[in-house]
Amino acid sequence: MISENIKTIRKSRGLSQQELAVKLNVVRQTISKWEQGLSVPDSDMLISISEVLETPVSTLLGENVIESEADDLKAISTKLEVINLQLAQRKTAWKKIWRWFLITLCVGIAAIFVILFALESPYLGWNYNDPETAVLGVAFHSFEWLFVRAAPIILTGAIIGIRQLSE
Repeated sequence: MISENIKTIRKSRGLSQQELAVKLNVVRQTISKWEQGLSVPDSDMLISISEVLETPVSTLLGENVIESEADDLKAISTKLEVINLQLAQRKTAWKKIWRWFLITLCVGIAAIFVILFALESPYLGWNYNDPETAVLGVAFHSFEWLFVRAAPIILTGAIIGIRQLSE
């Protein structure tokens, strides 16, 4: 079992037989013999192998390394799946919030257009000799003037946003 464990751990660390041999100051054929089960490293060499592969000696001498790696990968993939699901739900929630905000904005703009149309700019007939009336009339006129020019642009942007969020 030590032969399989050395080979599995070496590959999981991304080392070739030659690279491991250089780090252990042995020839590549020695690594090959260990991995084929034709020879076994002595106790000092086992300690060196464990240091190079950053693995406890007990793991090198253990029954099977592959199963624990598979379990680790399964646990990681399960956690990633949960995280991806949470991110997808969060993205969907934000899309709904933005969509309803834009729909509300469109309805609000339409309502203000209807109100302005129905009122027919009543401030135009006011007597502007009183300073307070003059300030109020200018404020109404400024709001109407800005709204009539900016609202179509905002409405178009909101409609485009709603369509993109619906896809």
